[in-house]
Amino acid sequence: MSVLKRYAQAAGMTDEAWKRHANPWSVWTRFAAIPLMIAAIWSREWIGWWALVPVGLVVVWLALNPHVFPAVEQPDSWTARGIYGEKLWLRDRSLVTGDHRSVQRLLIAVGVAGFALLIWGLIALEPWPTVFGATLITIGQLWRIDRLGQLYLAHQKASRE
Repeated sequence: MSVLKRYAQAAGMTDEAWKRHANPWSVWTRFAAIPLMIAAIWSREWIGWWALVPVGLVVVWLALNPHVFPAVEQPDSWTARGIYGEKLWLRDRSLVTGDHRSVQRLLIAVGVAGFALLIWGLIALEPWPTVFGATLITIGQLWRIDRLGQLYLAHQKASRE
């Protein structure tokens, strides 16, 4: 079992949780958590160990997020199709073929580079790697959602034929 599948199981990602996570409010509030987490970690400079309180609040929110919004039964929005596609991809990696697989690998590399820059920036309290890393992560995730949404649409079309 892959690391991502294990994480999804540990996070309680049941079919119902995936439908709730497909709600656009779930997706966009997770993106909103990126600058909140950055600010929470950066706040260690001002409030010391008390920074763990806002960090903990963001972590709790990220854990609860896929479970608190109404379920999306019909993925009509861009974000919902992307999350439904992510669920498909986690269940069967062979659905991603050809160019989609190459782009998926590129997006993983962009995300890893962004994460490394973000961590460096947060440790050193340097603005440019922090902002650049967060930007790479965000762009990579948005592109990934788009590609997984295309995967979902292609899968739906193939299952109707």
